[in-house]
Amino acid sequence: MHNLTGTAIRAITRYGYVPFMLLGLNGTAIALTVAGTPKFWLLAVLAVAIATSFLAERVIPYDRSWNHDRADSARDRVHAAVNEALILTSVTAIPLLAGIIPAPEIWPSSWPFIAQVSAAILVADLGITLVHRASHHVGMLWRLHAVHHSITRMYGLNGLMKHPLHQSVEMTAGVAPLILIGLPVDVASVLALAVAIQLLLQHSNADYRIGPAKHLLALNEGHRFHHLKWAGVGDVNFGLFTLLWDHLMHTHAYDPARRFDSTQLGIAAKPHFPSGYLQQMRYPFTADGRCDSASAATPSSPAVNTTH
Repeated sequence: MHNLTGTAIRAITRYGYVPFMLLGLNGTAIALTVAGTPKFWLLAVLAVAIATSFLAERVIPYDRSWNHDRADSARDRVHAAVNEALILTSVTAIPLLAGIIPAPEIWPSSWPFIAQVSAAILVADLGITLVHRASHHVGMLWRLHAVHHSITRMYGLNGLMKHPLHQSVEMTAGVAPLILIGLPVDVASVLALAVAIQLLLQHSNADYRIGPAKHLLALNEGHRFHHLKWAGVGDVNFGLFTLLWDHLMHTHAYDPARRFDSTQLGIAAKPHFPSGYLQQMRYPFTADGRCDSASAATPSSPAVNTTH
């Protein structure tokens, strides 16, 4: 009986985790916002998302060793706190920016709220994807982005393990076009939560299943290919929310036979990338932190299968 119960829990988690996060928690955020609930309740939804992420990683781990601290958990919590604070600050700054920057009244306010959020996600996804791709080819951007690629295990919290300057550039690219056309604060608030939930799912150590949707949604099955450590091999699957833009840019990759472990993650050209938070903040601006781009880094490895 105990084994049957454990099997059932694993099956429910494997197939129910993603719908619960994407539809259940984002849907809850939309419902709370439409109902006029104070926005601090969205933080409660975020807390549930984080707790669910950690629970799923222990029920159905992809790699059990990735659940264990490598003297990086405290650092990742600092990264997550700083970068989530930046996201929330950008949301609260929208009314101020709207007063400074004249914006045409072309935001589709008459649409159902869920449609407004969906449109915001698609536009933000395009901007973030383009900057993400550029970050693998433009020297200074790669220096900042390399902080994120230095990870050697993938779990939910390291989705926000980023240099704050790079996080700011990505979010500006995703949100600025929306602000310029009159993005409402309510939509921005739900978008900010959706970003956090997506990062938890995208870097999750949970061995969940989403079927053919793995070729469209930017979740962990595809994102692991992005973290392969060799020169140019990780220049795939740049999308945050979807892989739509990757299909259009011919940067989508997937190989069902590939199995990932820590020996394949990180940055091959910089195996001794600093692991401390303050060192990572300084490293991109030091001589040792110089690297023209991810594609130019050495050594290299055979590419994964790419689909168009």
